[in-house]
Amino acid sequence: MRPHARPADDLIALLGPLLAAEAVAETSGSGAEPGDLEQAVWLRLLERLRRAGPPADPPLWLRRAIRAEARRLRRTARRETALTCDPADAGRHDPERLALAAAHRRALRDAVRRLPGRCPGLLAALLSPRDPTYREIARELGISQGSLGPERSRCLGCLRRLLAAEVAAGRGRG
Repeated sequence: MRPHARPADDLIALLGPLLAAEAVAETSGSGAEPGDLEQAVWLRLLERLRRAGPPADPPLWLRRAIRAEARRLRRTARRETALTCDPADAGRHDPERLALAAAHRRALRDAVRRLPGRCPGLLAALLSPRDPTYREIARELGISQGSLGPERSRCLGCLRRLLAAEVAAGRGRG
């Protein structure tokens, strides 16, 4: 222990690199910021030190605290919803918006019907309001379930090209 250093300072120095590495690993690909996770765990540690003193096994305590805080951040992120419209418009059924949405759906379904090969059947099944599983779609189309993903990607590429050409030609507005 350094002279005149507080036990908390030594603990923070010991755990800092581990916390930084674990925070990056826990937040990778989640959209969360490692710094937010680190801050939450440091706060939890300081509260723990004040309440009960240092943990018996600091690295183990740190890993558990990181996992718990990461779960809490993920739950919070799932509960939060993006604001996609003016709150005053939320829940209101605007006739113009409903008409435009219906026109876009018709244009999409028309474009899907013009695709080559099995694409119209596959994409129609994927767009179906009854939301069939891949297994049901494969059975319905008579193809293997494993080929649905690559086939779907190919069909969506065709659909993108078709719609891009229509928009470029000025026919994209329904």
